[in-house]
Amino acid sequence: MNKSFFRQVIITNRRISRAVFSRLRNFYYRFLGVKLDGYVWMQSIEIPHNTRDIKIDNFCALDKGIVLLSAGEPLPHPRIHIGSYTYINRNTFLDAILSLTIGQYCAIGPGCYITDHDHGLDISLPPLQQPMIAKPTKIGDRVWIGANVTILKGVTIGNDAVIGAGSVVTKDIPEKAIAVGNPAKVIKYRSEL
Repeated sequence: MNKSFFRQVIITNRRISRAVFSRLRNFYYRFLGVKLDGYVWMQSIEIPHNTRDIKIDNFCALDKGIVLLSAGEPLPHPRIHIGSYTYINRNTFLDAILSLTIGQYCAIGPGCYITDHDHGLDISLPPLQQPMIAKPTKIGDRVWIGANVTILKGVTIGNDAVIGAGSVVTKDIPEKAIAVGNPAKVIKYRSEL
């Protein structure tokens, strides 16, 4: 038997193992209360608490090291909602206390931080006693977010937009825009390409 045969067997066994563990994670998180609309491909992710405040639609893929953090009292709507066919790459952190929505068919690069809140700046209070200030954050459909992007509270990113790697998004980005930088600014539109 040649080496390529054994290599193929090993690769196949790894794929089967990942698929089995992904299905077990689906079962586990459903049991904890995460609303999974169909099958979601999941590597080793973390949902520390408030699992009932998270909704993930069918055919999403969540890679290793992703954290879905939902904090606060129960709300009538999901705090974190990820649309169908969206892929979130490794070590991305979604942090919500009000509403963080990601549309369908999105691609989110590794190492991103996306939130719907921050702390106040009252001079009479120490940093950890500052009140939380929240505004809904919304990412439209078919949005492509590069590696290590930060998206702050209250931002809406329009459908078909592209956010360049390392950008910090502090204001709304219109549909089909390509935005880069800190703070992120529109440099052109996809329709111009």
